[in-house]
Amino acid sequence: MDSKELEQLGLKDIGNIYYNLSYDDLIQHELENGECSMTSSGATAVDTGVFTGRSPKDKYFVYQEPSSKYIAWGDVNQKIDKKIFDELFELSKNQLSGKDLYVTDVFTGASAASKRSIRFITEIAWQSHFVKNMFIRPTQEELKSFTTHFTVLNACKAVNKKWQEHCLNSEVFVLFDIENNMAIIGGTWYGGELKKGIFSMMNYWLPLEGKLSMHCSANIGKNNDTALFFGLSGTGKTTLSTDPERRLIGDDEHGWDDEGIFNFEGGCYAKVINLDPKSEPEIFGAITRGALLENVVTDHEGVVDYSNYTKTENTRVSYPIDHIKNHEPSLTGGHAKNIIFLTADAFGVLPPVSKLTKEQAMYYFLSGYTAKVAGTERGITEPVATFSACFGEAFLPLHPTVYARLLGEKIDKHGVNVYLVNTGWSGGGYGVGKRMSIKDTRACINAILDGSINNCEFDTTRTFRLAVPKTLGEINPNVLNPRNAWADKDEFDKTRDKLASMFIQNFKKYQSADSEFDFSEAGPKIEA
Repeated sequence: MDSKELEQLGLKDIGNIYYNLSYDDLIQHELENGECSMTSSGATAVDTGVFTGRSPKDKYFVYQEPSSKYIAWGDVNQKIDKKIFDELFELSKNQLSGKDLYVTDVFTGASAASKRSIRFITEIAWQSHFVKNMFIRPTQEELKSFTTHFTVLNACKAVNKKWQEHCLNSEVFVLFDIENNMAIIGGTWYGGELKKGIFSMMNYWLPLEGKLSMHCSANIGKNNDTALFFGLSGTGKTTLSTDPERRLIGDDEHGWDDEGIFNFEGGCYAKVINLDPKSEPEIFGAITRGALLENVVTDHEGVVDYSNYTKTENTRVSYPIDHIKNHEPSLTGGHAKNIIFLTADAFGVLPPVSKLTKEQAMYYFLSGYTAKVAGTERGITEPVATFSACFGEAFLPLHPTVYARLLGEKIDKHGVNVYLVNTGWSGGGYGVGKRMSIKDTRACINAILDGSINNCEFDTTRTFRLAVPKTLGEINPNVLNPRNAWADKDEFDKTRDKLASMFIQNFKKYQSADSEFDFSEAGPKIEA
């Protein structure tokens, strides 16, 4: 590519420009630069440095018109003055000037009506590899006429030593200038910042066009029935949507417009801690040449120990979606028939599967609940509830009700069935009960997708008032109603009411005297 395009950004004394390299070339560069090692499966493995996860407290949007009137400002979407952005933009440009650069042009959004063209600029080969894996790869013909809509400067080696003077949270900065279609990253090498940064932008652009953007996975059946899987990290979103009987549309980020469902990405980003080839054969089989492992531990022969979390529990792999044999080449599907909300309830209170009313669907979508066990290696066994609006609050520039309204409209217009599936604990909370088996969870999912769950007779639970099937295939009936699975019924009731009170407290932020969007009546009610 012509260096003038980069010089127009303010980059100077540019060395070699490595433009949209092939996988073979990228891997060669990674090896020659000492950025990676080869694993026995043919995948490359990299370390992301000090940061093995995103830095949400270091993410800011420039406070300026007109975007400032749309953004929901607060802890998630923090303001930064344009002058500070410009100062850190200079720092980023200085870091990248005088270097060999990797420039990668890609698309986000498989729908022609919603597609955006993104340019990533970095001095790290493996970050170009990550981008190539995760986004939609243009053809050679498309690259000839490629026009950049949004640019990301990844100056990961630059740190902001003036962060205190700037009233920021650390030396790390992940900044967005919406009006000038620019993002800059410094101080962190973590690849997920590249992926989720563009997701945040799609979550800004699309709803303003009346299109729903979603943190969910999606697949499509033999009858072209599309299913969506919402869930926070660790709930099984990637695993459960990767099904040998259904074509994978995508594992994480999607849009929903007048034509149907479309993937934002061209790859998958799966957690690999404790990856088991028997229970997750498709993901395991995808880790071949071209796949990029992050922060895993390997032996001297390059064999990965997926059970080792010495570096982090957030070990990951990115790979092009065509590494999954049964994927949907168009990255699109029709309007959703079924929506599944996944939660890993470590309290052991929620049922394995329940059918939701429209009002309950809106309540649980806005609640975005899961529960995690905080650092078991430190001996902490008390579950920690997490509420993340729309199952992705960290990536939502607009108010959560904007997305919820759009989802409600889609549910009504297309007659979508909505279910809540607990992939967490049963028979007791963490430390007492057992994690739901993937076999039982898949049985619940299959019953939803083939429609057989609609032939069941349902009970309604107390407090949460969820409709649960009395029997479902070969699943133990006592598991289906969570209270029946607990040996100590009094302890269940206490734990259930404790969790219910957390839901009620969390949902108060959506309740006000003038609110036209209050679905609290569909939530749990603690009985006297």
